[in-house]
Amino acid sequence: MNNHKELAKSYFLEGYNCAQAVVLAFHKELGLDKETAARMASAFGGGMGRLREVCGTVSGMLLVLGLLRGYSDPKDLEGKKELYSQVQQLARTFREHNKSIICRELLGLDHHSDEPTPSLRTPEYYKKRPCADLAADAAKILEDLLGGI
Repeated sequence: MNNHKELAKSYFLEGYNCAQAVVLAFHKELGLDKETAARMASAFGGGMGRLREVCGTVSGMLLVLGLLRGYSDPKDLEGKKELYSQVQQLARTFREHNKSIICRELLGLDHHSDEPTPSLRTPEYYKKRPCADLAADAAKILEDLLGGI
């Protein structure tokens, strides 16, 4: 069994964005190589391309969930219902742990979006951002829902 929590935190601290960190923590279970997993999640960092909307760690959880338990038949209403129930459960648990699922709220920002240029990953950046811990929490929440895969 992988320690997805520590993997997610480690990937974030390597420089991957928040969504990538969570998806990469599960890339082996998804049957994806690291490059594909990182590319798939790359647009969701910073609350979707630094729009500061839904936290990338939450988006990462949902990408993994969809690949592992998603439906593909548009007429599968039961499958859609079950998936959406799990999505809501993940979001609820993340919100209980962290007070929000919105990037700007988690970061204490008073604006809705930032310039597209990402912040440099300096020691000061890591000190003021909770993102590594949020990635770890998201991975653990997802691992728990999936039954400890």
